[in-house]
Amino acid sequence: MKDCLVKGIALNGKVRMYAISTTELCEQARLQHDLWPTSQAALGRIMSIGAIMAGMLKNDDDKIMIQVNGNGPIGTCMVECKRNGDVKGFVGDNEIYLKYNENNKLAVGLAVGTEGYLKVTRSMGMKVDFTGQVALQSGEIGDDFAYYFTVSEQTPSAVSVGVLVNTDYSCLAAGGLLIQIMPDATEEDIEQVEKVVASLQPISTLIKDGHTPDEILKGLFADTEILEESPVQWHCDCSKDRFKGALTTLKEEDLQEMIDEDHGCQVKCEYCNKTYDFSEEELKFIMEFRKSCGR
Repeated sequence: MKDCLVKGIALNGKVRMYAISTTELCEQARLQHDLWPTSQAALGRIMSIGAIMAGMLKNDDDKIMIQVNGNGPIGTCMVECKRNGDVKGFVGDNEIYLKYNENNKLAVGLAVGTEGYLKVTRSMGMKVDFTGQVALQSGEIGDDFAYYFTVSEQTPSAVSVGVLVNTDYSCLAAGGLLIQIMPDATEEDIEQVEKVVASLQPISTLIKDGHTPDEILKGLFADTEILEESPVQWHCDCSKDRFKGALTTLKEEDLQEMIDEDHGCQVKCEYCNKTYDFSEEELKFIMEFRKSCGR
């Protein structure tokens, strides 16, 4: 089953829904970063809900940037998702493998921690990006994003995200589900949504059992209407030109040190681990460019 995002509505438009399969996406992230199970589960959950949120944007180049840091052993988790389905991300520590003793499930909450924040930035080609931030509630990601939607966007939401990992650490199944209640929903609508949410199976289990996002949404409400389906994929758009631009923002003394002592530099993309080499001559050109711009 190819990864995809499906959008739908139900209860005469009073409920908005998104279901996503991200198994291939999470497996690519695992291979890219050599992720251990709990690191993979944490990143996969954030990528799944991030891709859903990016699907709400209007233009293909619009993007969502998510930063999660709960002061847990995994460190900072960063994810970037575009409206066109491109997703990339990384975690501070890729070698986390923690489980809860009582049920043997991957302990994402312990890895992420709760003494920190969830920050979402929307970049939509305007002069100013839109940013919202909330305190982490559980570190399990699903609960934290449900809280974010309710507090930061005033939209009551149910969020289910999950990643199942094979014994060889490969991704067995992964995905996400978002159900949002619209402002004009009645008490009866809200009760129906609560019943559906209470009986939900884990999203990763549904995907493991072969259910597509389309089928998952259609199984929630009798009048589900599918609005759109779009692909989701791992893609990093880093380039040497982008890093050249970043180098122009360094302090002059730092650039000069790279020129005089290192005679060049190598930079690495945190999202895909690709490295870019800059020669001494290239750094000198960047230095001259800085000076010509009066930086």
